[in-house]
Amino acid sequence: MYNFLLPDEFVRSVFEITPEKLNELGIKGIITDLDNTLVEWDRADATDELVQWFEMMRESGIKIIIASNNNEARVRQFAEPHGIPFIFRAKKPLGAAYYAALVQLRLRRHEVAMLGDQLLTDVMGAKRQKLYTFLVRPVADSDGLVTKFNRFVERRVYNDLRRKGKYPWED
Repeated sequence: MYNFLLPDEFVRSVFEITPEKLNELGIKGIITDLDNTLVEWDRADATDELVQWFEMMRESGIKIIIASNNNEARVRQFAEPHGIPFIFRAKKPLGAAYYAALVQLRLRRHEVAMLGDQLLTDVMGAKRQKLYTFLVRPVADSDGLVTKFNRFVERRVYNDLRRKGKYPWED
């Protein structure tokens, strides 16, 4: 029932994803969401710890691209200082942004993972494209207006998973 909504892995933060883990999976690139995945939706810049994570990935040969449904100014302000390519107004879960990211990364689907905090946009879109998926616990408890609706639907899915004994996180 949840084939397109269940991620391949649940992680508490992006910092659980290491180059070693990705190499074991044959992953050479990451398409990542921005807001509430890498930083809070209202934080303009990367934290020092996140900058170190970017560098660790880069030094290990792991390519990163940001695919965000947010506007160009928001995504550019965050990505450009770190030399990370980006796609804004990605319209996830539609497939065009995922395809564009694969082209920019110059990698095949089986070599790329999607990292995001939402089932209905990040995971669903990536699963439809047959990408490996990591669902990260949102870094903030608050969300923008559009995301609040998605979280309502996600809570229903999580409640069903909890009843089936498949819920990944403690409350």
